Amino acid sequence: MAIIEAVDYGQSYGKYEVLRQLSFSVDPGTITGLLGASGSGKTTLVKAMIGMLRPTRGEISVLGKRMPNLKTAPRIGYMAQNDALYDELSARENLSYFGRLYHLRGDRLERRMDQVLAFVGLSEAKMPVKLFSGGMRRRLSLAIALVHEPELLFLDEPTVGIDPVLKETFWTEFAELKTKGVTLFVTTHVMDEAMRCDRLLMLRNGEIVADGTPQELIAANGTLDAVFLKGAK
Repeated sequence: MAIIEAVDYGQSYGKYEVLRQLSFSVDPGTITGLLGASGSGKTTLVKAMIGMLRPTRGEISVLGKRMPNLKTAPRIGYMAQNDALYDELSARENLSYFGRLYHLRGDRLERRMDQVLAFVGLSEAKMPVKLFSGGMRRRLSLAIALVHEPELLFLDEPTVGIDPVLKETFWTEFAELKTKGVTLFVTTHVMDEAMRCDRLLMLRNGEIVADGTPQELIAANGTLDAVFLKGAK
């Protein structure tokens, strides 16, 4: 059964139609990339999938529930483009706060904090978050998205503004999560990241213009860039 399914989904703000007639599904245990230029509607689609927006038309179902639906929240992790952290708190204190929002308590919360801090390489970071580098802040945002052990993880341009070494580390971590059965949905506008996905949805002018594995899209178009150039307005 598909873990995400969109049927004739559209999103408008007043008279402005951001997304229109999107239909796709996502299989569990895969990394799906949503590739599109800045402003193409990637974040809007992610917000609809996590339940922050009610579809203007059509529907989106996630984990078998039509969105928005609060029952899906404990099973979903979300890493936004902008870090939502408490600067005066340490990494562990931030994790404790967000973990409690997911009803983690006691030994389970302590265990999960230890695990995710080790996973993102922040076990020794004791200072307030206001002293963190940009890369450390992104690592902590990923840890927060993972603390409650979600089965579906949404990552909205997770590597924006970080160095190539950390980007490589992140993608190694994403691949490891996939081996553990986590389904990942990643937005990006970077072609080398798109090549790391099992499947790509390519978004342009509010519509999905291509859907397939990176290899299939390259075979049909020569390069991934060519998909955007074909018929671009």
